[in-house]
Amino acid sequence: QLQLVESGGGLVHPGGSLRLSCAASGFTLTYYAIGWFRQAPGKGREGVACLNSDGESTMYVESVKGRFTISRDNTKNTAYLQMISLKPEDTAVYYCAAVFSPGGAYECYPEYDYWGQGVQVTVSS
Repeated sequence: QLQLVESGGGLVHPGGSLRLSCAASGFTLTYYAIGWFRQAPGKGREGVACLNSDGESTMYVESVKGRFTISRDNTKNTAYLQMISLKPEDTAVYYCAAVFSPGGAYECYPEYDYWGQGVQVTVSS
């Protein structure tokens, strides 16, 4: 079965850190661009960070720049979202997504081939 599985979410105090993982199953992430998205209660889905397939180019939404880092480890077939200095407004369900992009031309795409099931991140004191 081809799927992405997120892990690493949870409850953290403001200023804390979490690292989300996105493990691919049934396919190899090597030639895929990765996106992390989030959806807060009552709001639409928001793109948070993107990484091209060769891992050399990233993009971030302004609100997370300097706090979030997207990365990948092809040897583990896994992508990551490291989050530091978390704020209550970062509270959301976080999703990873992958799109086949062997040339590595772009970081972000309008559509993705695979999506994870989502993981809850709650930032609260």
